[in-house]
Amino acid sequence: MTGALIVAARRTPIGTAGHGFASVSAADLASAAIGAVVSDVEEMDEMADVGGVPDEVVLGNCMGPGGNVARVAALGAGLPDAVPAFSVDRQCASGLAAIEIGARLVQTGRRLVVAGGVESASTAPWRMWPPREGGEPVRYERAPFAPEPRDLDMGYAADLLAAEHGITRARQDAYAARSHARAVEAIAKGEFDDEVVPVGAVVRDERPRAGLGVAQLSRFRPLHRTDGTVTVGNSCGINDAAAAVAIVPETVGVQGLRVLGAASVGVVPERPGIGIVPAVQAALAEAGVGIDDVDVFEFNEAFAGQVLACYDALGIDPDRVCLDGGALALGHPWGASGAVLVVRLFTQLVRRGRGRIGLAAIAAGGGQGTALVVSACP
Repeated sequence: MTGALIVAARRTPIGTAGHGFASVSAADLASAAIGAVVSDVEEMDEMADVGGVPDEVVLGNCMGPGGNVARVAALGAGLPDAVPAFSVDRQCASGLAAIEIGARLVQTGRRLVVAGGVESASTAPWRMWPPREGGEPVRYERAPFAPEPRDLDMGYAADLLAAEHGITRARQDAYAARSHARAVEAIAKGEFDDEVVPVGAVVRDERPRAGLGVAQLSRFRPLHRTDGTVTVGNSCGINDAAAAVAIVPETVGVQGLRVLGAASVGVVPERPGIGIVPAVQAALAEAGVGIDDVDVFEFNEAFAGQVLACYDALGIDPDRVCLDGGALALGHPWGASGAVLVVRLFTQLVRRGRGRIGLAAIAAGGGQGTALVVSACP
């Protein structure tokens, strides 16, 4: 892929479900992120010819009220009525898929696309199957990922994946502890300050826990199988957040992240977490770079066992990934998580100058994965 440049990237704090954003809707969270990136674009002198009015808004979301949350959020951010918007549901990969789509739109001639993702687990509506034979409606927590009997819960599937790849409980707990330690340190150093948009009284990520070590994590019982290794401690949280980026043609000449390659793939639904592997391979192939060329990795840490299996399969040293902590510590706001990864790449490669090539990747329920390769420029 050539010609698409990410020039602004912002996110809200990541809230723990039921806490700071307990009454903030998905649309309102997204409006905050969209408004911030549009303001960033408007402040760039180099963007005068493009302006700050997007040609399109693309937003990923999984559990919102339906309809078109992207349109509601765009209007809530104060964008003109003439700006169209559409929503994407690729489950946990929705936010990153929206950015992939946004980059493709810029390739085809759009001058400014705002793309990202949002999730509000706190305000997600209750879902009901219709009553049958005079019975009561049946509440369900999620839509099917795949047809029965292939519709496994993500945690159970991650437990099976970890076992198949020989990922021990000790290794998972150590990785989770490190994620929290890195996130706590990053917050203390102000690493997230330039990317985070406060919403109401919430100004920082709520989930990271200082001092959470292997000793504490080892006490948690398996969640899904009596002899399993996936626990609440080495799994991500349930969270609320939004993230967005602004994408323009590379010819604009602004500092940012050039999109080199992107891919979304399908894998067996019973092992959705492994979707990261072929997605990364396909995105790297389009970009024309190899794993060893990547300076900054941001992978979504849905489950320690799942993501460690992906690192092993790709030949990536886990110490090189999520240097400021990942979703195990920061949280996993489903539809927003993929977009959060890109915001993290933007901060590290553009704002901090920590390298040139970045890679973001995330797996999704139903057996899918999405990956994005970028390069800092100029």
